[in-house]
This record gives sequence, C-alpha cells and structure tokens, in this order.
Amino acid sequence: MKRDLTFVSHGVRCAAWHVPAAGDVLAGPGGRPCVVMAHGFGGTRDSGLLNYAEGFAEAGMDAFVFDYRGFGDSDGAPRQDVSVRRQRQDYHAALAAARRLPGVDPRRIVLWGVSYAGGHALVVAAQDARVAAVVSLTPVTDGLASLAHVVRHAGVGRLLRLAGHGLRDTARALTARPPHHVPVVAEPGTLAMMGLPRAPEICASFVGPTFRNEVCARAALKVGLNRPTSYVRRLDCPILVQIGTKDRIAPARAARRTARKAGRGELLDYPVDHLDVYAGPGQQRALADQLAFLTRVLHPTRSPR
Repeated sequence: MKRDLTFVSHGVRCAAWHVPAAGDVLAGPGGRPCVVMAHGFGGTRDSGLLNYAEGFAEAGMDAFVFDYRGFGDSDGAPRQDVSVRRQRQDYHAALAAARRLPGVDPRRIVLWGVSYAGGHALVVAAQDARVAAVVSLTPVTDGLASLAHVVRHAGVGRLLRLAGHGLRDTARALTARPPHHVPVVAEPGTLAMMGLPRAPEICASFVGPTFRNEVCARAALKVGLNRPTSYVRRLDCPILVQIGTKDRIAPARAARRTARKAGRGELLDYPVDHLDVYAGPGQQRALADQLAFLTRVLHPTRSPR
C-alpha cells in the first residue's frame, strides 16, 4: 500500500508516494532495493506509474514515486513549466530522500524514467556514481533527433507553430505575465506538444486527477537542448533501455545509439507507440522485462556499488 510523504528540492516541497516491498526476497545486509520513479513530459505520479511501482513492490523492491516541482501535488511556480534543469534537480533530491527511507539499502537505488524522464534518469545516474541501475523506458535521449522525428511525422509546419507559441510564452514570462499554455497531447493535426492518434482516449485510460493536459509553451523552444545521450559514456552501472519501434515521439534510432554508447547497456524493442507503455499489454510486457533485469542486477548476492 502506498504511503504519502514529502521531500524538499531547492526549498520547494515535493509530493511522493513510498510503496514498500511486499517481502524481503531481495533484502540484503543493508536493506531492500528501491526504485525512484518520475513521469515524462508534463506527466504526474498518478498517471500510470503505480502500474509499475506495485509490480516492483510485489517483486521485493520499494518504490519512491514523485511529482516534479510545479506539477501534480508538489508545490512550485509557475505551474506546468517543463524545465529539464529543475526536473533533474528534483530527481537528485528524490534520490537523497529514498536513501533515507527506513529499511532501504542506500547502495541499491535504481533510477526509473519514462519518455523525458527516461533521459533524466540516465543523466542523473551519470552524475551520481552510487546509483545501482537505470531503467529508461521509451526515452527521449537526443532533442535534436526528436525535432527531426517530429518533422518526419507531422511536418515542419507543426514545429514552426509550436515555436511561435513558445516565443509568445517567453515574452509573457519576461514581462511577468501569466504563462501561455499548449496541450501536452492531442490528435494529429491539432496543436499540442505530442500529436498522436487517439491520444486523448488513450490518456483517459490511465491519467489521474492531478494531470493537466497543458504545459508552458516555452518548453517547445528547449527540446533541442535536451541531449542525455551526451552523458551516457560516464555511466558505470547496468542500464536497461526499452524502445518502442512504432514510437512517434521518442525516436527509436536515437535511443539505440544511446544504449550502444553505454558500457553496460541492455536494449529491448517493443512494437508500441509512445503512449502504449502505461497500461495494457505494452505495460505488462515492459514491466516483466524490467523485473527480470532488476532482480538479476539487484540480487543481494551481487556486490553493492
């Protein structure tokens, strides 16, 4: 059963759930392993992440699921502002909080991320050598490749429209006016950060009450600057990269290049699009492979990092 708690990231209260392990099958002398989890672009902890966290708990791992500053139940302003820098700072703060949980082995902490957070997890693990492993699900690993991917699937016009909205929002920020928002997801041909067939219908099947289908439009101007792939050569822990071969948002080719760069990277492909990993068969298969990977690399007989 999940437990509500909070932690502080750069002076701001962040909300989290602690999902304790159901048993001690993976417990070692230092305690149980723990998986630190956050959502992707504009997502919240109540939107599909418990499907994974509860699976980890059943397998003997604690889970620590949190909202970024400005999203969900966390404090922070402006609301709905996707900042790569702040989100990575929040991951570091959540990592520190998870290491202090009772019964958790601070030397066996996993970083788990999906979409944008799949890239964040790689970067934060490269910056913290004590991280035991990383699970990176349908990750955005190269912002430049992502922009090219958008052009291939939706045309350059959509990119230019988003850039125009981003400039409008930036101007409002510079003049201390309220943010200008754009939707996170919508049907193809409709203005949104992600245009996918049946996107509103698919999201309705797994999003929670704190999710808002909007982000500050300034995020569109920063996508190309987000390049986790440039960090992975520094990684010294096992990583699992899970790619959707039909993904229209996170280019599979870029994620494959990133996985090959990592010295201890493992790569798995799935015939899914970007939103298919939060519920249903796509989620169940991805979780099963994550459990196989994590129970192997976190086994208490292995030497801790």
